[in-house]
Amino acid sequence: MRLDKFLKVARIIKRRPVAKEISDQKRITINGKVAKSSTDVAIGDTLVINFGNKTLTIKVRDLKDTTKKGEAEELYEIISEDYKRDYRM
Repeated sequence: MRLDKFLKVARIIKRRPVAKEISDQKRITINGKVAKSSTDVAIGDTLVINFGNKTLTIKVRDLKDTTKKGEAEELYEIISEDYKRDYRM
């Protein structure tokens, strides 16, 4: 499955064009290698996604073409969620 489609189906990023834009800016790595939006994602892959202030590291657990909102979180496991600066206080 393509990276941009996985991010949308798993509801990590809400829209596929946004997922494509982020991956084309080289802000996503798969297993330590910079990934394009067309890069294939497989079960067991580790993704590191750099949002502005947040770095999200996840492990792919399952791949599906479509999911319901409640099932989306079953597609991945969050390994870490780091913030450069924590504004949540």
